[in-house]
Amino acid sequence: MLPPNKKTENNWLQRPDWLQLPADLILGLLLCAALSAAAVALARVNWLQEHGLSALTLAIILGFIVGNTVFAKITKQCWPGVVYAKQYLLRLGIILYGFRLTFQDMGHVGLAGVVIDALVLTTTFILAVVLGIRLFKLERGTAMLIGIGSSICGAAAIMAAEPVLKARAEQITVAVSTVVVFGTLAIFVYPILYSLNQEWQLLATTDFAYGLFVGSTIHEVAQVVAAADAISPIAADTAVIAKMVRVMMLAPFLIALAVYLARDTQAQAAGQGKKAGMLAGVSVPWFAFIFVAVAGFNSLQLLPEVVIGHIAEVDTVLLAMAMAGLGLTTDIKAIRRAGFKPLLLASLLFVWLIVGGGALNYAVTALLA
Repeated sequence: MLPPNKKTENNWLQRPDWLQLPADLILGLLLCAALSAAAVALARVNWLQEHGLSALTLAIILGFIVGNTVFAKITKQCWPGVVYAKQYLLRLGIILYGFRLTFQDMGHVGLAGVVIDALVLTTTFILAVVLGIRLFKLERGTAMLIGIGSSICGAAAIMAAEPVLKARAEQITVAVSTVVVFGTLAIFVYPILYSLNQEWQLLATTDFAYGLFVGSTIHEVAQVVAAADAISPIAADTAVIAKMVRVMMLAPFLIALAVYLARDTQAQAAGQGKKAGMLAGVSVPWFAFIFVAVAGFNSLQLLPEVVIGHIAEVDTVLLAMAMAGLGLTTDIKAIRRAGFKPLLLASLLFVWLIVGGGALNYAVTALLA
């Protein structure tokens, strides 16, 4: 759902006095908060947990439903607060996500786990960009977002990349949709593959190796937990740690992406005979630096676990509010225009994560074990 004037969003964000106008924000924030609360409550339902549907995924679904039904009647009153949620609460949520991670997590999976995560991330993203742009002729932003969601940590990574790519709401929603579809499918496919391998003995494997495979290749944290817990507690613990290491790579990835996009902008300007400064086109993801700093602070283990738990709860609410804001501002017509190509791209990435990711896991473990 778009505002009556598409420039409304940018105009409002550029107003120098926006922090001094809480009345403009309150209704939209309350709407996002209500959807966030509903999503968090639904995420506690056992059936939804078993199928890997997290509060973030549910929040965007609820926001999308409301955004394309009743939201049209209250768009003018709620728009500023909704924009605030999906822009600024998102950044705060990503920063607080650092309290879920520690540098010690890397030690639990060893050098092999870190290398596997890095290789899976890099190859999956490159494959997404090459196939998405050259084969499926998708917009660069859409292809990159699908690759980011598949290669790092699903919806949270997609949302975190939005400020760097300056992506549109419908592009983000399309990318998140692919995470929901194929991440949910992975919950069932991975345990089946494990059981078949145990029966046929095609590959020598352990619960630890399976957990590493799951954590390095499945999209969302909730989906990782669901797929690994179906096998054993050892697999689940290993999978979560491997996934957390992968999540920690989000910040350096965003920084590298920002630099790449800036260089691309400079090259285009040079090709057109224009002068471009060293910082032309740069969208510096400052929140990514703070995210790393927070994870570093958390690694010192200075805060009690109870406090960390409460921070994680607040963070989930903030991220869910951002997701609700995204859903509210997504027009269903834009999703229809995207067609099946994004799903086709995501399906190929899903196959790569299973086959290619499995091969990388096996090769790296054999070399570094």
